[in-house]
Amino acid sequence: MTAFDAVLFDCDGVLVDSESITNRVLCTMLNESGWAISQEECTRDFIGKTVRSQAAVIELHTGKPLTDAWMAEFYERRNTALRAELVAIDGALEAVKQIHELCGGRIACASGADRAKVEMQLEQVGMAAYFEGLVFSGHEMPRSKPFPDVYLAAAQALAADPAQCLVIEDTVTGVQAGVAAGATVWGYFPSDQGHASSEQLLDAGAACVFGHMGDLPAMFDAVRKAAASPTGGDGYEHEIQ
Repeated sequence: MTAFDAVLFDCDGVLVDSESITNRVLCTMLNESGWAISQEECTRDFIGKTVRSQAAVIELHTGKPLTDAWMAEFYERRNTALRAELVAIDGALEAVKQIHELCGGRIACASGADRAKVEMQLEQVGMAAYFEGLVFSGHEMPRSKPFPDVYLAAAQALAADPAQCLVIEDTVTGVQAGVAAGATVWGYFPSDQGHASSEQLLDAGAACVFGHMGDLPAMFDAVRKAAASPTGGDGYEHEIQ
C-alpha cells in the first residue's frame, strides 16, 4: 500500500452542483424538438455522457439531425442557466483546498464536459486557482468517458503514474473511465442527489463510496497515514455514508 501521488477530480456533480441544471435545459430542448422525455428519463439516459455522443438516440426520437446550430443554442441556454444558478457541491471548496495542500498541488480536474463550461464553473465557485493549467476536457481527447483518455492526460500532465492516482467520480461512466486508466476510484454518492446508487458505483469498480465532500480530506489523509504505518491497511471502508 502506498499513498496516492495525485488526485483527479471529475467536475459536474463532484465539484459543482450543475447536473440538474444542465439536464433541465437539455430536457426542455429535447421536448421542444419533439421528444417527449421526462426530466427523470433525461437524467437517467444522459448523466455522465456528452450530448453529441448520444446523437443517434436524439435523432431517432426527434426525427431531426443534431445540428451544430442546435448544439450552440444548447450551450448558450445551458451556460445562461449555470451562471444564474450554479453553486459548489457542499463541502467541495474546502475539500479542494485541503487536498491541494496535502498533495503539494498535484490535483487536476478531468471532465467529460467542454472546456469552456468546466473553466466557467470552476471560476464561478472559487476553485479555478487550484486547477490552474490542469483542466482536461473529454471533448479534446480522442475518446471521452467511459474511456480513460482524459484521466490518462491529467496523470501525464502531473507526471504521475495513473496507478498512483486517486479519481473522484459520481457516475458509473466516470468510474469506468477512472478504472480503465488504472487509477483507484472513490465514488461520491450524496444520499439526496446521487445519480447512481452506491452499489452501481462499487459494481463499476469504485474502491469505496462516500456521502459528503467534506469527508474527503480526512479519508485521503487516513490512506496516507496507513501507507506510512508498518502495519499497512487501506485507510477506508467500502461504504462511508
